[in-house]
Amino acid sequence: MPADRPLTEPWTLQGIRIPNRVALAPLAGIGNWFVRLQARRFGAGLVVSEMVSSFGVHHGNERTTREMLRVHPDEHPVSLQLFGADPEVMRSAAATVAAAGVDLIDLNMGCPVPKVCKTGAGAALLHEPDRAVAVARAAREGSGLPVTVKLRSGATPGDRSGAVLAHRLVDEAGVAAIGFHPRHAAQHHKGTPDYELAAELVDELPVPVLISGGLRDAEKVKRVHSETGAAAVLLARGALGNPWLFAQVLGLREVEPSADEVLDELDWVMDCAGEHFGPDRAARYLRKFYPWYVERLGADKALQQRLMTTHTLESARSELHALRLPEAA
Repeated sequence: MPADRPLTEPWTLQGIRIPNRVALAPLAGIGNWFVRLQARRFGAGLVVSEMVSSFGVHHGNERTTREMLRVHPDEHPVSLQLFGADPEVMRSAAATVAAAGVDLIDLNMGCPVPKVCKTGAGAALLHEPDRAVAVARAAREGSGLPVTVKLRSGATPGDRSGAVLAHRLVDEAGVAAIGFHPRHAAQHHKGTPDYELAAELVDELPVPVLISGGLRDAEKVKRVHSETGAAAVLLARGALGNPWLFAQVLGLREVEPSADEVLDELDWVMDCAGEHFGPDRAARYLRKFYPWYVERLGADKALQQRLMTTHTLESARSELHALRLPEAA
């Protein structure tokens, strides 16, 4: 196993300098530019986008190209994650993504959601390794950028097809790194990740392995990084509504955020969402965000229920502003 490397240590991924070993994982339907920028503000060395359809990019879908390919100048280095099962479509999409100004491309070959798998993409590619290799090769050739692949350990209990595919992707498609979630696809986000399998893959592959899965608090992140020898950690669900986790993992802070810090951060997110989506769509979109921040506040479920029924940003801000009044009095 490689020597234990500090999470604060810079590293290079095929010529791309990454200032530390803590990254924001791809979060489907969530990881847009301002979520990525938020992670960078709190210390993430690398940020990866939400999952983007290669078909949507290839066919020039207006919302896909306008919203999902948007890159903020302060979020670099940034990777954009594509999914798809057609090599030529992926080649075209990767070229478009490269022109949008990202630093790397990540390919999703681990998503277990049926609507993705039924297209032949995501975890379905574990059953078609030849196609998976062709898709990865096309992305690399089409973009001219380093390409990484996010994989599950396998499709079902005991299946190690993801680890086997990782070797082929490196040897035959020339991928620059593997993002490894050591749960099988049928587990989704439940159950204990197989960190021992991840450590084996780290030992065997000649490229960096980034570890994901079950990393919800700073001490566990540090422990899993040390035990697996992974090149970096990918923070996913543990960072939802908790960007302070990046700073804690990097030793930049120890204490939990105050209520005012949480409210200020949510206010920043609301401003960004309003600018990105427009006020009406932002009010609907943020309903998935509110529970994460309410949990950080330790507020009662009644507040969460009220926020989930708000129809404007102004009404949501009014509910949240009331939390500041007792301290201001």
